[in-house]
Amino acid sequence: MDMFSILIFIVIVGTIGIFAFKKSRAVDNNSADGYFLGGRSLTGVTIAGAIIMTNLSTEQIVGQNGQSYVGGMEVMAWEVTSAIACVLLALVFLPKYLKYGVSTVSDFIEIRYDTATKRVVSALFIFTYMTSFLPVVLYSGSLVFNKIFRVDQALGVDKLVAVGLIAAVIGVIGLLYLLIGGLSLSAFSDTIYGVALLVIGLSIPVFGLIVLGDGHFLNGMKTVKDQTPHLLNAIGPVDSTIVPWPTLFMGMLFNNLFFWCTNQMIVQKTLAGKSLKEGQKGALYVAFFKIFGALFLVFPGIIGFNLLGDGLVNADDVYPSLVTAVLPQWGYGIFAAVIFGAILSSFVGALNATATLFTLDFYKPMIKKDATDQQVARAGKFVTIIVGLISVTIAPFISFAPAGLYAVVQEFNGIYSMPLLALVVLGFYSKYVTAFAAKVTFAFHIIIYGLSKIFLDDVHYLYVLGYLFLADVFVMWFIGKMKPLHKPFAFEEDTNKVDLTPWKHRKWVSVVVIITMVGTYLFFSPWGIAS
Repeated sequence: MDMFSILIFIVIVGTIGIFAFKKSRAVDNNSADGYFLGGRSLTGVTIAGAIIMTNLSTEQIVGQNGQSYVGGMEVMAWEVTSAIACVLLALVFLPKYLKYGVSTVSDFIEIRYDTATKRVVSALFIFTYMTSFLPVVLYSGSLVFNKIFRVDQALGVDKLVAVGLIAAVIGVIGLLYLLIGGLSLSAFSDTIYGVALLVIGLSIPVFGLIVLGDGHFLNGMKTVKDQTPHLLNAIGPVDSTIVPWPTLFMGMLFNNLFFWCTNQMIVQKTLAGKSLKEGQKGALYVAFFKIFGALFLVFPGIIGFNLLGDGLVNADDVYPSLVTAVLPQWGYGIFAAVIFGAILSSFVGALNATATLFTLDFYKPMIKKDATDQQVARAGKFVTIIVGLISVTIAPFISFAPAGLYAVVQEFNGIYSMPLLALVVLGFYSKYVTAFAAKVTFAFHIIIYGLSKIFLDDVHYLYVLGYLFLADVFVMWFIGKMKPLHKPFAFEEDTNKVDLTPWKHRKWVSVVVIITMVGTYLFFSPWGIAS
């Protein structure tokens, strides 16, 4: 980047930070609810921005476009089908979480089952965030930032040193965000970054198609359709290594339900809403974003295939290469600021979720039972610093085994994602299932999942997860049937902490979301543009 682009970058990042800080000052950051849940004061737009930016990272932007460079639009399943889970979050999961007055997903597990099960779930979340999400977001984001903007060349240092410096800067700024303003500061900045990411993200395929079409957008689109119609097909074959189409109705659906409806990192943002209505708005706004997000998280990879050819050794290079090929020079500073914001938001979101889980599920009940609200908030800030520094330290070392570590942790997620979803769903709808059934289900799942890695290693893991979830539900239900609670379980009444009046437009908006999702699949299919 030239000096003008660097100046633009600093101005944008600084302005957004100052604006978010001023907005967040209305929330008491010294209380537990204020620090961890933004004082339960967030509106629908702010919730949506926080969820979107926590979810989106450069790992997705680069990784999914890299996959589409090879496999085409079937990669969009990870984005587009998330809309169903967001609808269910709005209509089913969130109303129940808020009704029971919980602050974390593991709180719900404790209320419905017991403390031991809760702590197992919390420990698994914390372990995954600390060893996977946080360092990987920092490393992959810093790597992409360096690849696009050549920080190593500008500073005259080794690439690994540049990646470490970028990760450290993002980590320090992320820590300052949380320490100064808690979740609310991050949420306000995420809203702005979310809108900017949508605009700048969509500009890359637009510029790409214009370049591909020799200055004409429609000519570029025609070139893609004529030259690579097979890549425009979102219906993956049964034996696809990316997303086999049958998994859309089982493994992918259940995986999405886990991520969007029971993952603390995501759910925490909706629990921070000032009311159920605002939380439902936020979840449904996210649903629309996930559908249209495929246009800049997946489609640019196909444009890159047409513009750059099929000669890239590493498919993950397609997005950075496309950006440098089509983005006008004046846009570098803006793009850098938005990418920086995406990395920062994902890091801050996971960091806040980690501190929340540790402080509320371990510190308060086990280490200092008589801690005041202010002491809990201070402990959360201390944990934030420790976890943040650990993540910044680990991030550069991922370069020695980037694929290996990330793959291992993704496999690790499968150990607890399906039984956790089973626990939550049956916790909602079964009055007799027991904590004993929950523990047996976890043990059953871990054993069977481990065996599947030995004997079914060539079967796509989404197939495995799909059938395992059904098996988990059956095991838990069966044990609950054979050895049920002595009396039906009932949640305490009047434990809600916010207004539970639902959004009056939630149902028809949900229908529009589903129709739009189906329409998107029909468009990117042999019955649509892939013909």
